Amino acid sequence: MPNYQGVWSLSEQYQNASGWPSPPAIAIFASANGLNTIETVNIDSAGDATDFGDMLVAQSNQAAIGSTTRGIIAGGESGGTTNVIQYVTFASPSNATDFGDLSGNWFNLAGCSSSTRGLFGGGVLSGSTTNTIEYITMASVGNSTDFGDLSVIRYALSSSSSPTRGLFLGGFNSTGSALTNIIDYVAIASTGNATDFGDLTANSAQVSSCASSTRALVSPINEGVGIDYVTIASTGNAADFGDIVISYNRYGAVSSNTRGLFAGGNRSGSLTAINALTIATLGNSTDFGSLTTSMSPVGASSGHGGLQ
Repeated sequence: MPNYQGVWSLSEQYQNASGWPSPPAIAIFASANGLNTIETVNIDSAGDATDFGDMLVAQSNQAAIGSTTRGIIAGGESGGTTNVIQYVTFASPSNATDFGDLSGNWFNLAGCSSSTRGLFGGGVLSGSTTNTIEYITMASVGNSTDFGDLSVIRYALSSSSSPTRGLFLGGFNSTGSALTNIIDYVAIASTGNATDFGDLTANSAQVSSCASSTRALVSPINEGVGIDYVTIASTGNAADFGDIVISYNRYGAVSSNTRGLFAGGNRSGSLTAINALTIATLGNSTDFGSLTTSMSPVGASSGHGGLQ
């Protein structure tokens, strides 16, 4: 397994603060296929994923978020729903460790984060579709705390963030009978209810999203190939970005401040392909590499939303 420990020494971190190159943006992909697999890539260097370790339990329909140092996986289904929050340290590939608990058993939720705080929202919580948002402080361990509410109850939604603002995108409505195009947002450092941001280009669920410090990408739209984007600091409707080369959904989406990756996926089967996009430039995806396991994962990275 790769080991990034020591790649960036304290002196190099000091040099980075003085304008030297940033440390590598490390991503994890955690299987949402009822497996406990975690794989990893360096977002800045194209190539195939490698084994990172295992989750505490085999899961589906969980959420994943990241700080600059930790990847955190929450909720999901594992022969029943779970309230488990678990974490890994990006620099040290190994099995996940217990972090704490969500307020109830929770799946089909979405997660986003700043460098210090992680949010989980929407989904099915304790048996009911919810608009609940909860938060954790990522550098510590402990149970999640109430943050506020989404503007609309929905599940199978997605989320992404800049260092200050979290977006929640798409999803099925509370009855599961209709897709939505809703985008709402919160200020991550505060607490309170979400505010309307705008609309996706189409009603969509089971989408995936990643972001730089300025722009969020959402793909695929309504199980197609289209990628939407929004400017995170403003409000407004999404616009077309380009296409993913294969029409699937349930990608694992991760990013550095410059590159977004959409990995795996599922529709009539599962994929191993990892697609790459340059977030600042409109266009179609290019090949990055492959996962070692065919899966529709959730993803988290150390450099998303401009954290590095």
